[in-house]
Amino acid sequence: MAEANGLPRYSVAQLNQAIGSLLERGFAPRFLIDATISRPQLKKGHLWLSLVDGDATISAVIWASQLAKLSHQPAEGDGVVVVGKLNFWAARATLSVQVLDLRPSLSTVLRQFERVRQILEPEGLLAAERKRTLPPFPAAIALLTSVPSSALADMLRTAGERWPNTRLYQVAIPVQGQVEAEICRLLAQVIERADGLGIEAIVLARGGGSREDLAVFDGEALARLLGASPVPVVTGLGHEDDTTIADLVADYRAATPTAAIVALLPDRLTVLQRLNQSRSQLGQALSFGLQAKRQQLTSLKAQLELIRPSRLLAHQRQGLQQRRELLEALSPQRLLRRGFALVRSPSGQLLRSIKQIGRGDPFLVELADGRLQAQVTHVTPAQKQPPS
Repeated sequence: MAEANGLPRYSVAQLNQAIGSLLERGFAPRFLIDATISRPQLKKGHLWLSLVDGDATISAVIWASQLAKLSHQPAEGDGVVVVGKLNFWAARATLSVQVLDLRPSLSTVLRQFERVRQILEPEGLLAAERKRTLPPFPAAIALLTSVPSSALADMLRTAGERWPNTRLYQVAIPVQGQVEAEICRLLAQVIERADGLGIEAIVLARGGGSREDLAVFDGEALARLLGASPVPVVTGLGHEDDTTIADLVADYRAATPTAAIVALLPDRLTVLQRLNQSRSQLGQALSFGLQAKRQQLTSLKAQLELIRPSRLLAHQRQGLQQRRELLEALSPQRLLRRGFALVRSPSGQLLRSIKQIGRGDPFLVELADGRLQAQVTHVTPAQKQPPS
């Protein structure tokens, strides 16, 4: 570089190098850009595109080596958040952004979510009435999540504390990037083997992450596979405020992976408490029942005592004796023994009035020890007593 008339003089190469040095010294080595993808073109394995924001635009490139590592493959019109750095080619004095990482923006993720929801909702795949009840005491469940992960550790710990009798099948799945196809492949294998392994529920889980990280669970293919599962599906994806398409299709949506296990497995301490209460109630019911039966037996015993044959015979003997005594008291024979006599006609008819017989008629006199035959010689009517 030379000076002329106090002004620095550059060659083209020197100027370009100075600009490059200035940019290198004065600009951050890495930065974030919020932009929209425009005119992506793949050339020799490298992806060339423009980053657009309103009327402003800047060229960008994703080198082939970096393109294969990206979790999101950008398409025309996608809103993205780019991690990049400036590339300045001194030979041509051209400037572009070298993309180091790229993720869909929240607006893009929500737009994709809404698109899939509008496809599935008319088919009834998201309807509340198709959701199934979770098994009360599942013998086995499949846990689909990243391995190892804090989400898996929390689920295993919670399952061991709540209901250790349930068998847990761990299925490691990728949860970051363009991995929907791999998740579907592993989920299909679980569904195919569910009956043979006795699996009664499937848990699809991912701990933490932004809503953009959960975009993989908004896929249509994954949603349809979850909807076709022969056993109930429980999702525990992200945070409580995050809702994915998978959550809408699942039979039960939990706020977190741990909450998914809590919803699916009973608490053994609570179950034990209920069993103890039931045992106590059953013991009380048995005690009351036995007491009632004892009272009933006592009453029946008293009734049997009243109708015991020996007691009945004694009662009947007593009744017969009373009747015998009554008959004896009313018997004519007793009167005859006291000196009375019965007067009968020859036919045996008892004579109660002098009008039944006349002078010269025969009659019988019955005494206590025999009968007398007699004849009427005289009839004397009884004299009437004067009124007092």
